[in-house]
Amino acid sequence: MSKFKIFGLVLIILFACILSQSWMPSAKSEREFYQLTVYHFAKDSQEKVIDNYLQNALIPALHKISIKNVGVFKNRSNDTLADKTMYVLIPRKSLEEIMKISSKLNSDKSYQAAGAEYLDAVYTTAPYSRMETILLYAFPLAPQLQLPKLNGPRKDRVYELRSYESATEKIFKNKVQMFNEGDEVGLFKRLNFNASFYAEVIAGSKMPNLMYMTCHENKTARDANWKNFVDDPYWKKLSSMPEYQHNVSHIDISFLYPTEYSDF
Repeated sequence: MSKFKIFGLVLIILFACILSQSWMPSAKSEREFYQLTVYHFAKDSQEKVIDNYLQNALIPALHKISIKNVGVFKNRSNDTLADKTMYVLIPRKSLEEIMKISSKLNSDKSYQAAGAEYLDAVYTTAPYSRMETILLYAFPLAPQLQLPKLNGPRKDRVYELRSYESATEKIFKNKVQMFNEGDEVGLFKRLNFNASFYAEVIAGSKMPNLMYMTCHENKTARDANWKNFVDDPYWKKLSSMPEYQHNVSHIDISFLYPTEYSDF
């Protein structure tokens, strides 16, 4: 074979490789943003109004504009808490998409009608004591929301929402690194924690901090999973590394369960 034919063949192979790669999906998935709304309330009557609004107005309206996998959760301790809570998690591809949600809802007449009791509530019968919104940005090793693979009754499930605060921004980045480069995320996955998301808080009342949610069939499964985690040799090694010491200053843990109308 002449050198010209060899050169031509090389060019053809090279062009084919470039062309094939241009059609391949990116190996690195885009990191999602999450809007986590927390409703604080005190009365059963308020809970009913929030439930009705979320189930019959907000969730259908979000589905209508192609927002799927919206999570709605209640605190398992609501029966004994004075400050009861409900959580709504909305995943989006960008902050711009989050900003557009309100305007789209405002132009939806069906949503306005279905949510009238909540939307038009007077100050003497407000449906909540306070509400807060937290914006989060998914971790590189967990770029998109994952639906938990659970089969048991929703009432029995334990969705464990954790918030880890750090003393400074620099120390916070170290904890985020521990989850990613340190592969704490990989350890949770290997031990079947069914995590829905891991994310850093980019706007919220407690910063700097990160939040993540693991999902378990029930409390027994949750306790067994955490025992396996604490006893795992990799965790013992990772948590003892000098570079990862004292990177969490405060932890908040909320034990939740999904409502029957939650998407997961």
